[in-house]
Amino acid sequence: MSETLLRDIAEFCRSARMAESTFGRLAVNDGKLVNRLRLGGRVTTDTVDRVRAFMTREPPRSVNGVAARPLPAPGETAAGTTHNFRFYDNRQKYLLFVTTCGEKWVIAQRVGMELANIHPRPPALRLFDAGMGDGTVLARTMRAMHNRFPTMPFYIVGKEISLEDVRLVLEKMPDRLFEHPATVLVMTNMYYSEAPWLKPNSVNAATSLVWHEVSLTGNTAHEFETQITDLGPFLADHWRARMSRASGNPVYEKPVVLVIYREDHRFLLDQVRPRRGFTDAEYDLVIASQPYRARAPLEFKARRVVAPLARALAPGGRLIAIHSHGNDPGLEIIQRIWPGENPFTSDRHALLRATKAELGSAGRDLNFGAYADARSLFRYDMHTLPSEISDTIGTSTLFAAWNAAVYVAQIEDQRLSEAISSGAYLDATKAVLREHGGLWFWDESYVISRKRDSG
Repeated sequence: MSETLLRDIAEFCRSARMAESTFGRLAVNDGKLVNRLRLGGRVTTDTVDRVRAFMTREPPRSVNGVAARPLPAPGETAAGTTHNFRFYDNRQKYLLFVTTCGEKWVIAQRVGMELANIHPRPPALRLFDAGMGDGTVLARTMRAMHNRFPTMPFYIVGKEISLEDVRLVLEKMPDRLFEHPATVLVMTNMYYSEAPWLKPNSVNAATSLVWHEVSLTGNTAHEFETQITDLGPFLADHWRARMSRASGNPVYEKPVVLVIYREDHRFLLDQVRPRRGFTDAEYDLVIASQPYRARAPLEFKARRVVAPLARALAPGGRLIAIHSHGNDPGLEIIQRIWPGENPFTSDRHALLRATKAELGSAGRDLNFGAYADARSLFRYDMHTLPSEISDTIGTSTLFAAWNAAVYVAQIEDQRLSEAISSGAYLDATKAVLREHGGLWFWDESYVISRKRDSG
């Protein structure tokens, strides 16, 4: 029943030019309905009746009494202004990808390998996460850090523009603060050129900076969770973003710095806590996991993302960067629908050359490690049971695999709407899953390290 209903909903949304989350809210006041169906969730007969009644009541071309508008062309908003499409901002696709694929776990393992190569100096081990996402990589890295440096103070700064991701990260932090009490956790929404130093570049942004410190009382994870949850209104008021008219990328309305630490360790962490306007970078480890779009120009990646992060390294510090590589079954699915499609045009070698050129003389004390494929490349899989890939593959598995493939390849909604107007995309997905016995992807990593002081 769920699979048939899901097909009918998808067809209705295509005809009505309606987002699936909007459909769920209008039909049954549940924006996550379609996503749950794709994950194999069950629905009651009452929900099915309400959905069917909505589709019968509301003509596809006139939803809520408003004629459906055609989808905007690639790079164009509903208001008619152009911008660079941000596929990674699609929450439904992102969350489905994160829950069905093991990329975050595998990336955390790769990052953990770098801990053996860093040499922290007093007063703390300093880490910068250049895009926290849902916090899975950061939380697993913090566990590995505690295992290797159980008594060393941690100074951890995470950059994230998305309010929803900040909430997901904060949900994972009470246990981390309980296990490793000597931790200063900082979150900010600033740009790559600002976030490592917690200092806005422009005077106007600096004057509007919101700097908020929270010293957690108590000594249990439950007490910490309660106080962190109470930050909800603060985040809703201040962690806001808008679309840049120049680039189409999300940018902060005002810069925010949120500092969290345990009150019972305030004295120990006095030299670790950042001070407004007087914060150094000097990071021992920088994590840059998927920090840019694969399709972004090479110069943009080097100038706006990688070079600023390299400048933030301390002597002996290491930047581990990871991005999608392609040449995997996921790309095979894409190329069966769009022959010749390949968003992965800039490999690690080209990106490191561009970064070295961008840094110029500032990069003389840096090492640029592309490494051999055996060390650089690593694979992650979509979670499936052996019995799922057989002569009959469930619709929910096919939808999850298709979503993962188009998410990694960053295919825009406009092109997706055209592709799913027929069943060819499911046939292509099914054929690739059967051919390979599952679905996996390749990621590519590289390291930039700063030479240690002679002393």
